[in-house]
Amino acid sequence: MAQTQDFEALTADYWSTSIIDIHPGSIRVRGYPIQQLIGTIGFPQMIWLMLRGELPSTGQARLLEAALVASVDHGPHAPSIAISRMAVSCGLPLNGAMASALNTLDDVHGGAGQQAVELFHAIEAAHTSEATLEQAVEHSVDAFVDAHGKYLPGFGHRFHPVDPRAGRLLAMVDEAAEAGIVPGRYVAIARQIEALLAARKGRPIPMNIDGATAVIYAELGFEPELARGVFCLSRAVGILAHAWEQRGRAERNKGPMPRQMPYRYTGEAERRYAGDNE
Repeated sequence: MAQTQDFEALTADYWSTSIIDIHPGSIRVRGYPIQQLIGTIGFPQMIWLMLRGELPSTGQARLLEAALVASVDHGPHAPSIAISRMAVSCGLPLNGAMASALNTLDDVHGGAGQQAVELFHAIEAAHTSEATLEQAVEHSVDAFVDAHGKYLPGFGHRFHPVDPRAGRLLAMVDEAAEAGIVPGRYVAIARQIEALLAARKGRPIPMNIDGATAVIYAELGFEPELARGVFCLSRAVGILAHAWEQRGRAERNKGPMPRQMPYRYTGEAERRYAGDNE
């Protein structure tokens, strides 16, 4: 009997979790019976509850929802979206297309939000160690560039001179800071980075969607890795929509560019294989 109890305890500990408690006829998420949450809270609140263990305030949920809505799609030229469409045209089902697309959201395409939150945290740490905000920003930006190269995540955009999503998100952060919902530290940090970049470049380098959502995630207390994870949840909606649209088209083996458009070959000119005897 003792051995049986020890084995049961070992098995229970192996998959122990504080997230969900399931028994026959009972499902509790972070202690809340699921039937009390269904039809009562929205998806942003559910994301927060699952990741953070408690329900957000109305103002916190509003900011998180805004970040989720802003990031769902950026057109078929975005690699993750293009891959979802190509995958469907190659015969993959929707779940396979979504998995293929989500797997591209790594450091280069999809990682800027996480990197921006990491930069904001570094600046905050430098600022609290008796440096002025301006000094902390300059030192941390220089250290980031030395370590990672000249690209600064969250600022500038290859397509938009001014990202139309960022202004609205930042205005919502300002409103939330004024209402005491968020501290407002990270939006101040991000704007000081903008000021530094403008002074150094001689022209504005405004925040983009990654920078603005990173401000929101940092203000709401999400860790950097979760900034990327939540972005993946958002972009999954656009990926699914494009995969579903592509599924309704009679296109097979859709490549990255139309077949009528040639690519440039840069290898050797045609040459003759001499063989072993020559």
